[in-house]
Amino acid sequence: MADSPASRVTLARILRARGRRGEVAAQILTDFPERLSKLTSAELWDGKNPARRVGIRECWLHNGQAIFLFEGSDSISDAERLVGLEIQIPLSERVPLAAGSYFVTDLIGCEVFQSTATEASTKLGDVRDVQFTGESVAGTPVLVVATPHGELLIPLATEICTRIDTAARRIEVVLPEGLRDLNQN
Repeated sequence: MADSPASRVTLARILRARGRRGEVAAQILTDFPERLSKLTSAELWDGKNPARRVGIRECWLHNGQAIFLFEGSDSISDAERLVGLEIQIPLSERVPLAAGSYFVTDLIGCEVFQSTATEASTKLGDVRDVQFTGESVAGTPVLVVATPHGELLIPLATEICTRIDTAARRIEVVLPEGLRDLNQN
């Protein structure tokens, strides 16, 4: 497997040593935390050096964090050396999503084009981020699009984002009247 950050996805980040057997507490960075306890191996990455594959002896969820016990981590000092590392898996091992659902990492970087009935589509900009509204992820997400005229916020609703092709890195939108003006105020 190529060792490129683009070929992997981060599921958690190690925060601190926990316990005396070499366990670590990790911040959960996935919408599917229940999957963490089923992992048998993962990649550990420091953001600079090549990631290294490690076996996972145990993983459980506790107080909103994931507790990992990795093979080769048998003491507090072993665990302390892991602090700050990202726990990753290859993109090919991600959880399959339902139709019409997307991974944020697949949306970021997509080119956004405005479709109109009378003329060819025009490029608005590129997705820089995805924001989630409301109390939970259940609200309508908002695409943050970097345009030549500044940031444009576009609701990720099927009526507005009429075609999303993450493989082609392209999103076509039909903007409601006034949306661009609303963003500029």
